[in-house]
Amino acid sequence: MKKFFTLIFTLLLVTGVVVKASDLVIESKNQNYVESDQKIKFEGDVKVTIDEMKVVGDSADVNVVNGEKLDTATFYNKPYAFEIKKNKKREVKANILKVSLINKTVRAEGDTQSIVFEGKTPIVVINANSQEYNTKTGVMTAHGTVTMLYKEIETFSNDAEITTDKNGDLKRLVLTGNARVKQENNESFADKFVYEAASGNLTAYGNTTSNAVMDDGAKLVLKSNYQEYNQNRSVFNASGNVRIWYQDYYAAGPKVSIYPGTSAARKNKPNEVYFIGRSSITQGVRTIYADKIKMTMKPKSFDAQGNTRTVIKNIGSGDDNMSLGL
Repeated sequence: MKKFFTLIFTLLLVTGVVVKASDLVIESKNQNYVESDQKIKFEGDVKVTIDEMKVVGDSADVNVVNGEKLDTATFYNKPYAFEIKKNKKREVKANILKVSLINKTVRAEGDTQSIVFEGKTPIVVINANSQEYNTKTGVMTAHGTVTMLYKEIETFSNDAEITTDKNGDLKRLVLTGNARVKQENNESFADKFVYEAASGNLTAYGNTTSNAVMDDGAKLVLKSNYQEYNQNRSVFNASGNVRIWYQDYYAAGPKVSIYPGTSAARKNKPNEVYFIGRSSITQGVRTIYADKIKMTMKPKSFDAQGNTRTVIKNIGSGDDNMSLGL
């Protein structure tokens, strides 16, 4: 039997139904069709081409609906699929791949891994229990212990949704469930992250925590209900029960904005913290309340303005009462 098969030739042999051959090309060593099973089975060096996508595996079967329509092609024994657009290549590996010939989606199940190459360099690596990629919309969803490495950024989550443009470039990333984003020594945790590539905004929702490490090793910890980080400007915004720890400072308030330093050494590093709304800052036994508070990392200082009030706890020698001696 010839190694090369087109879909029209296959269907003419097994069903006598003519369909368009331009969308799908199948190559294999052997093929078999049992009408009662409603499946076309392919064995040995199976190669399927659907538009710009190719799938390669040892064996595959294709469901035939009503004896004439092709539904889903299932590939077994660790196959892989790939798609090349300009200088980018997307590759998907798994224990099983299911390709919808109608919707043009690829579903990977079991030890799945997706890699996007720019030239020969991998720029995105995604691992998950399952992944599904829609070649028409450019949307890929991943479920179950999802890890992603995007350039110098590492992410972890229960689920993820990745949207790319027609050139294969990242447009939008959504991480949900026990999500974590790590870049170098800095990391953030949240119930959900949304990253928009065009604006450079990374937004975190629900139980958010960000840890930033300074040049001297000191750690800035920021907790809040909502956080937004702009990569282009290196600016943090947070709101909702905002709390910050830095060395012996503890500050709290409803809303905060954090800006990087202006010097070369402090560039892209958080340095100036502005609390807006009734806030407080504590150092040792002293707590200052004010309408606005500015806290600076280097040089370490703070400035409180507007209806300020200072509370000092546990002063004196331990006497219960304090008087002027009159």
